[in-house]
Amino acid sequence: MTDHSKTVVNLMYTASVIGDRISDVLKPFDVTSPQFNVLRILRGQKGKPANLSTIQERMIHKMSNTTRLVDKLIAKDYVNRCTCEQNRRKIEIYITNEGLKALAKMSEAVHKAEKEIIKDLSPKDLEEFNMLLEKLRN
Repeated sequence: MTDHSKTVVNLMYTASVIGDRISDVLKPFDVTSPQFNVLRILRGQKGKPANLSTIQERMIHKMSNTTRLVDKLIAKDYVNRCTCEQNRRKIEIYITNEGLKALAKMSEAVHKAEKEIIKDLSPKDLEEFNMLLEKLRN
């Protein structure tokens, strides 16, 4: 295996391991990683509505079915969906107070897991690693 192939496989494997660990942390909350991502996006709107395309653009997993994710979060009373009064074709999505409370608990658990995942990396390692990852995305 070439060095570049080994590096790409290593990145993919590591991403999968980290994804699995975060999924395990979210399981007790009955929320998937993409649902957690939607909640964080909506919290970032700071009370302003988002539409499906805005959420889709900001998703980590671009292949996620955003409509289905939102429907599942509505069923949990974490988000609301309503029709815009000025433009009846526009659907607006808000995070509920219940969603904000649940997200705060989830975020605390995820933050703890993230700290555990990177515990062996120094601040300098993290800075260099983030720079390299950003370089790969450009």
